[in-house]
Amino acid sequence: MRIVSFAALIILLNGLFCYLTNLPEDIGLDVPDGKLNSLSYAPFREGQSPLTEVFSTPEQIDEDLQLLAGKTHTIRTYASSLGLKVIPELARKHGLKMIQGAWIGYVEADIPKELDALVYAANTYPDVVKRVIVGNEVLLRGERTPEELVKYIREVKKRVKQPVSYADVWSMYMKYPDLIKEVDFITIHILPYWEDEPIPVDKAPAHIERIYKQVRKEADRISPGKPILIGESGWPSEGRQRGWAIPSVVNEATFIRGLLKVAADNHFDVNIVESFNQSWKSELEGVIGANWGLFSVDRKEVFPLTGKVYENVKWFDQFLVASLLMVLIAVFYAKKEQNLSMQKVVFFLVFVQILCSLLVFQADKSWYTSYDNWQRTKAVLIVLLNIVIAGLLTHRTSNLLTGEKTKKSAALALNSVYFIVIALALYKTYLLAVDGRYISFPFELAAIPVAGLVGLFCIRCLVNQQITLSNIDFTRLMGADTENNQQNKQIGWLILFYAAGLVVGEIRAFMVGRDFIQAYPDLAERLGLAVTFTFTNGQLLGWLTCLTILALSLLASSKPR
Repeated sequence: MRIVSFAALIILLNGLFCYLTNLPEDIGLDVPDGKLNSLSYAPFREGQSPLTEVFSTPEQIDEDLQLLAGKTHTIRTYASSLGLKVIPELARKHGLKMIQGAWIGYVEADIPKELDALVYAANTYPDVVKRVIVGNEVLLRGERTPEELVKYIREVKKRVKQPVSYADVWSMYMKYPDLIKEVDFITIHILPYWEDEPIPVDKAPAHIERIYKQVRKEADRISPGKPILIGESGWPSEGRQRGWAIPSVVNEATFIRGLLKVAADNHFDVNIVESFNQSWKSELEGVIGANWGLFSVDRKEVFPLTGKVYENVKWFDQFLVASLLMVLIAVFYAKKEQNLSMQKVVFFLVFVQILCSLLVFQADKSWYTSYDNWQRTKAVLIVLLNIVIAGLLTHRTSNLLTGEKTKKSAALALNSVYFIVIALALYKTYLLAVDGRYISFPFELAAIPVAGLVGLFCIRCLVNQQITLSNIDFTRLMGADTENNQQNKQIGWLILFYAAGLVVGEIRAFMVGRDFIQAYPDLAERLGLAVTFTFTNGQLLGWLTCLTILALSLLASSKPR
């Protein structure tokens, strides 16, 4: 059958496209011996969290440390009590050294037992615990005052022989320079992705070098020669783009290898964040917070420390599933489409292939970035919505090409699911505009509906043999016999209003950043940079494009003829 033959050809071309866009990338020098000097370790797996005090078992921690022994010489921990007391003994078993941490938070009653556990670990396993850190970003979160923090640091210094430090973002040491006198070594976090002025991955190592030297200069003024540890530096593999800082697997690997080269050239002491993706962080920091690990939450390697790196190692599996769907649809519509011209058959099959590929890719990505049952339930519901939309779009496309009138029930169903998507898109856009720091752009929601509108527009142009704006008329694209054109236009303007609000919210997020204000005190210069970062954000522009296409289709609505 002709349609099946064309489908096979399009599948082969799609396979070639997928292969060429997923080639392994050479990202620079390998990590020496494939092992890092130091790596942050939090043992939490799915369903476990320090917030709910559900901890890993000793057996799970043992498995983790056995895995990490092949990736790092030292691990940095953030707490010492509760379910984490077994870590020093197991680290000794696997030949790992430790930078032992004590967690200091809002609950003051928990602090003494946490410090006691830190002191016990340091004094019981001095061959394993080489340095200790009292508190992590306590000042940044506003959980303790500098005076309280100093009290805890002094207490621990009296009780252990190891060097004692406090860890926070580098700007906190600049804000409270007296801390430099209290610690035995200075622990700073430099995370280019999170800077108020986001740093692109290719400039991140140079940024770290600059910040390190700035802190070094301040430290030498107060306490000459005091050691500095870069206690956290890393890059996310998934999540939302910030300015020119783009999360991706390749960028995470590129950053780490680039950082280690700068560290080796300058003799920096560096700890990479982190060992494993932390699913529990998704509740606080969204997708971005859960994806900083060398390994996924189920302990699969995200990328290697040596050799080339794949951005999407699952591309071939996704291609196979999308191809199977494509074949099934081609066979189902073969008889109906057999009398169409070659041009129309190709248009139909290309459109279906795009829908199938988007459906499989977005479903897989949504599942991967869902970290508990509730998040997975939402992901499944979005996938089901997309399946319905893709099915209705395929049916509507076939009818347009064959000249068959779409049944009123099918047209109204397509119209209805589109308005569900629009309502959800407006809600997500509102959240992004108000405080989108940890919210990813919801392409899994809009990719298929928007691709569907563009595809229907192209097919209407083909059928009508002319390119006109009337071909993007939402009512006519849906095939719905309704007269809600005024309502559609109002919703279209509402979408554009939300899109404008998102732009304003993104610019404002840069403008109010404390470090950004200090770096650019001149309002005009700061505004110019904020606007530049906003309108060169590829993910943001992609979402604005989705909103604009939805809006234009509704604004073009007119009474059906």
